[in-house]
Amino acid sequence: MKITITGRKVSLRDHFKDLAAKKLSRFDRIFDEDAEAKVVVTVLKNRQTVEITIRSRGIFYRAESTADEMNVALDNVIDALSRQIRKNKARLEKRIHISAISDTFQELPEDREEEPDEYKVVRTKHFFVKPMSVEEAILQMNLLEHQFFMFRNQEDNQINVVYRRKDGRYGLLTPDGE
Repeated sequence: MKITITGRKVSLRDHFKDLAAKKLSRFDRIFDEDAEAKVVVTVLKNRQTVEITIRSRGIFYRAESTADEMNVALDNVIDALSRQIRKNKARLEKRIHISAISDTFQELPEDREEEPDEYKVVRTKHFFVKPMSVEEAILQMNLLEHQFFMFRNQEDNQINVVYRRKDGRYGLLTPDGE
């Protein structure tokens, strides 16, 4: 797995970089060597946030944690990624190395809650997708008091989604040709 470690508003020590690489190496048996892991560490007012995104074969796993100590946040993120992978174990077995997943999670205790084998869609909603600008879509989302809003971007006629981020700002999802 290729690992990229970036520090925002902080100079990362080699000890932390080695520790992050060592903790991420437990996933080497699950993901192939083409997998990419991006670790971003941000420090704001004595709060240290660690965010890890793993990309492999079009599947993304992302976790983020904020704590007083960088190492604690790293441990929390690694645990969250383990839970995500364990939760999606059945789907991963179809796409990734079957034996590696079994070996990796054999020593980890199972969550007490049973995860469904299938995700169930309980409601389907159809609506007209109106061409509009990104600003209009954000305004419409805010008027509806939703966390996201799908619309057709009038600039490129593509379906886009605007969403409200945890920090109160907005994000835009656009389709990619890949």
